[in-house]
Amino acid sequence: MSRKLVYFALFVIGTVVPYASFVPWVIDHGFDLSRMVEELFANRISAFFGLDVVISTIVFWVFVNWEGPRVGLKHLWAPVLASLTVGVSSAFPLFLFMREVHLERLTRIAP
Repeated sequence: MSRKLVYFALFVIGTVVPYASFVPWVIDHGFDLSRMVEELFANRISAFFGLDVVISTIVFWVFVNWEGPRVGLKHLWAPVLASLTVGVSSAFPLFLFMREVHLERLTRIAP
């Protein structure tokens, strides 16, 4: 199985699985940002996971900002948008998929 296919499968999983919990919550409560933050930090263990995701997202943005231009990737807004609308579980494999597709094209073009 190619890396490209694995990254794409992880992107799909990283998008669908979190939304399987998020969408029912939004249906029950509406898009209530203050309630979402309150529930996210309801106890120390949920705060641990929430803060881990926030810090991972910031690290991911730095990585995209440095690695994307270094390899000549375009459309870097897509994984950033995925990180804001789904999370790192979707954004990181999307970025890796995009990077793999780009590098594959470069190796086909190179003499």
